Amino acid sequence: MKITLIYDNELWDPGLQADWGFACLIEPGAGRRLLFDTGAKGPILLRNMAKLGIDPRTIPDVVISHAHWDHTGGLPAFLEQNPKATVYLPASCPPPSGAGKIVHVHGPCQLTPGFWSTGELDGGEQSLVVDTGRGLAVVCGCAHPGVAAILQAAARFGRVTALLGGLHGFREFDLIRDLSLVCPCHCTQRIAEIKRLYPGSFVQGGAGKVLEL
Repeated sequence: MKITLIYDNELWDPGLQADWGFACLIEPGAGRRLLFDTGAKGPILLRNMAKLGIDPRTIPDVVISHAHWDHTGGLPAFLEQNPKATVYLPASCPPPSGAGKIVHVHGPCQLTPGFWSTGELDGGEQSLVVDTGRGLAVVCGCAHPGVAAILQAAARFGRVTALLGGLHGFREFDLIRDLSLVCPCHCTQRIAEIKRLYPGSFVQGGAGKVLEL
């Protein structure tokens, strides 16, 4: 499974543009693709996608973690390129205009084969759970509900082995002790400490980073 970080505060690929926000493309294989979040600004999202060789029209599904501007700001521009995409929103998230199909997510559920949602947790945020073939990867937007609650919700679908995305003020470091991969991005405040504690599982993020799970 491949995950490409398209939008992030930091750069991995100097040919892209960094900006406050988060978006990543998840490709579990067999031609399946899903966009998680859309960053803050449509022009940056689309420009980074173009430089990465990612055609928005080839992405059938978009999952929005929560309603904050730095995760939804690029959605209108994406939908202009791909109005047929299905958009999965937390139930409390205002629906976007221009979407071909909108699915409001309440509780934990399967979205498409190999993809599940934790359901809308406290703070109005959902996280994505992905079958990597060797365990589950959890992708967070900002982790406002707390990493403990997110991992507990994800565990109902199987064994969690990877965690990536925005983790905000996360400091319950024992929760990630047994994970094989941790890639803190976007709003995570204690990246250096996570790297120091878990150098074997830590992976540096940044726009343009490609993770193979």
